[in-house]
Amino acid sequence: MRHQGSRALAIGGDPAEQGSLLRLLAASEIELIRAPDGGGGLKVFYAERPDVIVLDLELEDADGLDVLARIRELSDVPVVLVTAAVDGGDRVRGLRAGADDCVSRPLDLAELQARIEALLRRPRAEPSPEVIEDEFVHIDHVRHRVEVLGVEVALTPTEFRMLATFAGNPGRVLGHGQLLEMVWGNGLRERDEVKLYVSYLRRKLGEVAQVDPVETVRGVGYRYQPHRVRQPIK
Repeated sequence: MRHQGSRALAIGGDPAEQGSLLRLLAASEIELIRAPDGGGGLKVFYAERPDVIVLDLELEDADGLDVLARIRELSDVPVVLVTAAVDGGDRVRGLRAGADDCVSRPLDLAELQARIEALLRRPRAEPSPEVIEDEFVHIDHVRHRVEVLGVEVALTPTEFRMLATFAGNPGRVLGHGQLLEMVWGNGLRERDEVKLYVSYLRRKLGEVAQVDPVETVRGVGYRYQPHRVRQPIK
């Protein structure tokens, strides 16, 4: 299996939960490294460069979203957030900040294990052009930069992968399931997250452009057409 020999880093959380998760992952030949708080977690991240991170938002020494932001400054390593929030506010904020997945307490450790394994199976080094360019975007994979009509736009790693997926498949209708595989590399996430990230992408691209390159194909998915004229927002 492709995740064998991988390393996961758990930052924060209940020690008993971490112990149980360690045993579950060990059965899949995934090593779990544990850090009790945000400061220690960042030190381990810098030193060990794990393959996936499980980040608890309820940290004793830091805001979990601040820790996520520090990680995202340096890496697109998959991150699963653990939240105790009753509503979806933390989930939405975490996804917008660049998390790849989010689970809520009480934790189902077997499900968390499956989500970690799915993220580890996600292709992270597929051969792709260093640059994708059309009349609308210039996507530089090496420098992880995007320009829209000549204006640089800051995208999260997930937004970057989504735009690169669309731009690499112009005119092709991509269904929700296809996008889950191509952008996230697994089908365990909710399909609504595709809609959520398409809306994020449209909002950021719309701030600098007068066209909306992502067309909704009702009941099917989305199609990238950079020449499409934006409809007035109501």
